[in-house]
Amino acid sequence: MSSETGLLEVIALDANDAERAQAGGADRLELVTEMAQDGLTPSVTTVRDVLGATDLPVRVMLRDNGSFAAIDLDGLRADAVRLVEAGAREFVFGFLNSDSEIDVEACRVLAKELDGLPWTFHRAIDSSRDPLRAYEWLADLGCDTVLTAGHPNGVSFGLSVLQQLTRREGPALLVGGGLRTQHVHLLRAGGVRGFHVGSAVRPGGWTSEVDTDRVREWAELVKG
Repeated sequence: MSSETGLLEVIALDANDAERAQAGGADRLELVTEMAQDGLTPSVTTVRDVLGATDLPVRVMLRDNGSFAAIDLDGLRADAVRLVEAGAREFVFGFLNSDSEIDVEACRVLAKELDGLPWTFHRAIDSSRDPLRAYEWLADLGCDTVLTAGHPNGVSFGLSVLQQLTRREGPALLVGGGLRTQHVHLLRAGGVRGFHVGSAVRPGGWTSEVDTDRVREWAELVKG
């Protein structure tokens, strides 16, 4: 992604979502399951199906519970191995410790298992004690992207933090979580180029499929 071109990442739950998101102009997918828990690791079968349905980059979630704790790190490592064997080449994960700080050790262990494959640190950063300090730590962990709303309650509450993050050196910012169309112009003016949507392109809710027309509208907004 150049410094001027916008990137739109769309949450996909299955191969149909992947096809519809690509048809609408998405640039990348985040593949998850169980959105009732804000996204968990998808099955190997789903990963294979999605990779076979699209030629977009697919970032696969590594998360086995609804918290931001790495409760079963060995299990996550085993999931990573299985998903790499299934063809996954990009990932999403992120953990906090009991003090609401970045769980540096857990992240390093999983990043080492991925052996240089690109990954996004997800919105756990928004629930950390100090997101600005956490962002500085993440640059040393090897992620190339940080997904953030700037606040646990979403972009509308996190705009001031996002504006501060855009002025710092580190991984690329991918803004998502309660993202609305009216936020995009302001964020782009501040230097944000990556945008992440899920429910915004599913007017029927998470039990419905991705709406290709909604994806197209977002793609035009992000890249316009």
